[in-house]
Amino acid sequence: MTRVAAIDCGTNSIRLLVADLDGDRLTEVVRRMEIVRLGQGVDRTGRLAPEAIERTRVALADYTAQIKELGADRVRMVATSATRDAANADDFRAMVVDTLGVAPEVVSGDEEARLSFTGAVRGLPADLPAPYLVVDIGGGSTEFVHGGAEVDAALSVDIGCVRMTERHLHADPPTPDQIAAAEADITAAVDRALEATNGGDARTLVGLAGSVTTVAAIALGLTEYDPQAIHHARIRYADVAKVSADLLDATRKERLEIPVMHPGRADVIGAGAMILRIIMQRAGADEVVASEHDILDGIAYSLR
Repeated sequence: MTRVAAIDCGTNSIRLLVADLDGDRLTEVVRRMEIVRLGQGVDRTGRLAPEAIERTRVALADYTAQIKELGADRVRMVATSATRDAANADDFRAMVVDTLGVAPEVVSGDEEARLSFTGAVRGLPADLPAPYLVVDIGGGSTEFVHGGAEVDAALSVDIGCVRMTERHLHADPPTPDQIAAAEADITAAVDRALEATNGGDARTLVGLAGSVTTVAAIALGLTEYDPQAIHHARIRYADVAKVSADLLDATRKERLEIPVMHPGRADVIGAGAMILRIIMQRAGADEVVASEHDILDGIAYSLR
């Protein structure tokens, strides 16, 4: 048995999983998430903002201390969309090496997709038929992965909840014209991804990351965020469409009042919910299976 630490640093959040790995069995020790918005303004400026790098450093220093305290033998940190796009990615890399002692791996969209698929598909209920379409809705990008026992096709497209909010949804709440522009942008990317991955042929749609799990929590009527209730919950398209419309119609203040809403997600959840709704609509999916296991678990499995 090996104790491993996996870190996923995305556009909106940085997350930690410390787990005991014994063959194909992964036993969670601790799982954490902090909203740091590393990708703040990257779509517009092409650079990581200094204050965003500092927010990430503070969270990473806390994670580093916990990794040492828990005695992890192997550590892997994966950095995704924001750092792929940034001209000053070397500043971010230097900060991570100084703080964590391990260089971040800025993985390709294809590798990100495959790690997400591994984390999501292991442990799915036996009554969910393959092939699967796994969609990981992040802050800067969304990964589409199609496969059964192994990945058949994968594609990463530049639609994420932060990127779409910064690009289109400027009013509070967003105007109909802003929503229409975002919907057109998202639809074009989703159609391209579904065609490239044969996503329309999938028998089970699995949704990952904070936008999906937050929409699921709202649809389930939870009074507090409960990962166990959300994990593998099956959410119908009609419920996703209603939650999406309600979120886009609400102000940020009203979204903050939703019991399951993380404060750092309230300003971008409308875009995230819209992405999920459009994926389901274009793929012809009647329901989405929400998963709390995702790229973090895939990173941990890779440390065998």
